[in-house]
Amino acid sequence: MMAARGVLRTGEDGALFFHCPGCTSRHMIMVGAGAGPRWSFNGDFDRPTFDPSVNVTYPGPDAGIGGAPPTVCHSFVRDGEIQFLGDCTHALSGQTVPLKPIGENP
Repeated sequence: MMAARGVLRTGEDGALFFHCPGCTSRHMIMVGAGAGPRWSFNGDFDRPTFDPSVNVTYPGPDAGIGGAPPTVCHSFVRDGEIQFLGDCTHALSGQTVPLKPIGENP
């Protein structure tokens, strides 16, 4: 069960979710002790910082068609902002934008 805390949603086993405006979807990271990849988290649910970067790759609408690559969203989340890196394949590549609570996103 997810619960709202600041700009994040919390889940089981250390799961944290944030809304990505570049992908217009939620991304999940895992924090704390446990199996699998884990990120450090500054503990601030209003202005979170995660380390290392968050790199999400998924089949986009054109992935695999004519050799089209998958969609890439690569970012740093620092002090409540998402810094999208240059290898992102969406329109916010290279930009930094503030995180908003999941319920406030279109």
